[in-house]
Amino acid sequence: MSGYLLSALQVLLVAVGGLLLTGVMAKVRARAEGRVGAPVTQPLREVAKWLTRESPRAGGASVLAAVPYVLLVTTGLAAAVVPLAGVVTAGSSGADVLIAVFLLLTGSLALALGGLATGTAFGGMGASRAMTLSALTEPALLVGLAALAVPQRSMNLATLLRHAVAHPTGMASPSHVLAVASLLVVVIAETGRLPVDNPSTHLELTMIHEAMVLEYGGRDWALLSLGQAMRLGLLFSLLATLAVPWGVATSGAALPVLVGVVLLGAKAAVLATGVALIEVRSAKLRLFRVPELLAAAFVLAILAVVVGVVAR
Repeated sequence: MSGYLLSALQVLLVAVGGLLLTGVMAKVRARAEGRVGAPVTQPLREVAKWLTRESPRAGGASVLAAVPYVLLVTTGLAAAVVPLAGVVTAGSSGADVLIAVFLLLTGSLALALGGLATGTAFGGMGASRAMTLSALTEPALLVGLAALAVPQRSMNLATLLRHAVAHPTGMASPSHVLAVASLLVVVIAETGRLPVDNPSTHLELTMIHEAMVLEYGGRDWALLSLGQAMRLGLLFSLLATLAVPWGVATSGAALPVLVGVVLLGAKAAVLATGVALIEVRSAKLRLFRVPELLAAAFVLAILAVVVGVVAR
């Protein structure tokens, strides 16, 4: 299988899998709370329905039309370059940690600009809060990924996974455990899950991510929802792959890639189920307490780097 075909497959997996993971998390939460809940495929149905509707936009807010596409393109590029099911993707030689973080940050910036473009109080409030959290989560994400790069002295994600597959005992090292714990907190914050944010809230004053998308509707809302689901699928898949790299295809052969796809879906589903159960047992933190949680994630990442350098 060529690198371009694998990249296209990963983009498709992140798009469809992100929506399904959202449905899985909603279903797990509903079951844990004693409810039946919507089908797992409900997010797919909603996106398909709203893609056929018109896109009403606030007057003078032409930026809203571009935001969903910027989010889709940046997340799609990250999913195409970052190794998830296999390491032989298009551009895998340049799949640097910095590139992945930059693409994710570009999507976050586009969402914030869209929230500001509407000129509403809630949009500006959500954008301000989101950028404040991004200033704390992006350094923790970068340092956490760098901690995983210490043993092989390379920031290339394909190199990291090849080394992890060849040396599976490294997953039990203190540096690896600390880095994965830090990345878990970062992923929860970046995807707007509890206890950082509540994606199902209807209280505008407590919103962060959802406050930026209140003015979207129709096709714009469907594309934005797809982009956010892709972001969730990408981050969950990347964390699951880095935490447990078993099954990642190190060659372009069809069978290893197929095994990698199946195991990637299973690992991401297990991670999504765990995060959903955490949400059931957690309450949303007060806004001024969230930086403390993210600061703890950054400290864990720093400790992972220090331990990795000392133990090398």
